[in-house]
Amino acid sequence: MIREWNEESLDHRNTLLYAMGISEEDAKRPIIGLVNSWNEMNPGHFPFKDVIAEMKEEIYRAGGLALELPITGICDGICSNTPGDRYTLPARDMVSTEVETVAELNMLEGMVIMATCDKVVPGMLMGALRVNIPTVMFTGGYMAAGRYKGRMLTLTHTKQAYAAYIAGDMSEEDYKGIVRNACPTPGACPFMGTANTMCAMAEVLGFTPHGTASCRSQTPRWHELARAAARQVMEAWKNKVRPSDIIGQESFENVVRYMMATGGSTNSVLHIPALARQVGCDITPETFDAISRQVPVISTIYPNHPTYTMEEFEAAGGLGAVVKELAKAGKIDASAKGMFGTIADKAALAENKNTEVIHTVENPIHEQGGLAVLHGNIGTDSAIVKFSAVDPAAWKFSGPAKCYDSQDDAWHAILRDEIVAGDVVVIRYEGPKGSPGMPHMETFMAAVLGKGLGSRIALVSDGRFSGATGGLAIGHVSPEAYEGGNLALLRNGDMVHIDIEARTLTVEVSDEEFNARKALWKPVVKPATGWLRLDRKECTSAHRGATVYWERD
Repeated sequence: MIREWNEESLDHRNTLLYAMGISEEDAKRPIIGLVNSWNEMNPGHFPFKDVIAEMKEEIYRAGGLALELPITGICDGICSNTPGDRYTLPARDMVSTEVETVAELNMLEGMVIMATCDKVVPGMLMGALRVNIPTVMFTGGYMAAGRYKGRMLTLTHTKQAYAAYIAGDMSEEDYKGIVRNACPTPGACPFMGTANTMCAMAEVLGFTPHGTASCRSQTPRWHELARAAARQVMEAWKNKVRPSDIIGQESFENVVRYMMATGGSTNSVLHIPALARQVGCDITPETFDAISRQVPVISTIYPNHPTYTMEEFEAAGGLGAVVKELAKAGKIDASAKGMFGTIADKAALAENKNTEVIHTVENPIHEQGGLAVLHGNIGTDSAIVKFSAVDPAAWKFSGPAKCYDSQDDAWHAILRDEIVAGDVVVIRYEGPKGSPGMPHMETFMAAVLGKGLGSRIALVSDGRFSGATGGLAIGHVSPEAYEGGNLALLRNGDMVHIDIEARTLTVEVSDEEFNARKALWKPVVKPATGWLRLDRKECTSAHRGATVYWERD
């Protein structure tokens, strides 16, 4: 196959471009794909339509021809606690396939990839790393925080409000008022959930302009950052700079360091390892835990803080200010390169304007990073907890297991008050293969918080969580129940012990008893068709990114 345009293939392509009004002269320019997730269903992706024309103009001035190539954009919040949630994590790998396909099929000479939300940002980056052409990224910015009766609101508050409403602790008027006012503008939800965590990942890796990850959507500054991204992709094309020229092991470790300093989403333990594998780098849950012991939490916004959102974070200096504090203390590799300069360059441009929102390393909020990796006879490979969102009084927790084979069953149980303080709730068969798709356990935990039980019960699951999840929620238990992990063998009443400081998750069941139970075990097999059936067959465990793209040729 021809790997570069020759006269015949170029003329053949151009015939089709002429059909859409592109001139012969413009067809000679390098074609830069504006690969974006714009749609009218998801507020995180909705803003991109506003900047396409501006970006095309900047690229044209620099000698290129920008053509828009829309691909899938999803929002986890749309499908929460519905069958659709099983598709959200597999969508990451599907999006990466779309990026690879449109880039290779059209033989693009460069790309600006554009996404905002949870799975689409890492998915686009995975595809871009495999394609390895000059690429920058532009993310969609965050939405304004909601307000109702003087209270700060985000999307996650609607689930908590529903639990309170069902319990009779909130009026229908107030519940509906929260629903109507929680999300007032387009953009990513304004908490330190997976969306903002992934946008931060893109900036720390060096794919987005300085300040993009902590900029409110649709503001004049956001528009200027879009134009900066457009200009930079042409610089990368002119200088033949590809992602493989700048991205290495230190880049991904820097992302983990930033995640720890800000209490980033537990989903990063799925996405960063999967992304690193695309360029032969090795990030594991153990990498997260080792770095967690080195890097303290220096900034917390909701759910790690009761009232601070991305608005306060941006005003304090945002991502750049966190990087500056880490660089001053030698907690990040300042020499790491990106499409917009080094980490040292980013730190030099930043200022910490509020040390109550962004602390110094010498005066941290927590001495260790925001995530912990637990081991024991429940998760023999690993389990994940975002302990920066857990009341320190609950870092040690013991209680009897109460086992459910789906989130739905557990959710109905807590609404019926069948789950009480002291319980360790086990939700299983919700892992990458078991569900399949590894959906959020957010709905259950929101009900827990809505009932005021956030530090009074624990959840242990092979499912995952929203980045906005608070409370003692342990997820990603691996091996998962569907593959015969010990989680599948737990019984009601088994005593479970959690010790976050010691990094342990254990149950008072002997190896002999587990072996006896295993002999009688039959997996719960939930139906799966189409893409989910294929994903169940091919995806790895949560311990290895829950991806179909783990192994490299």
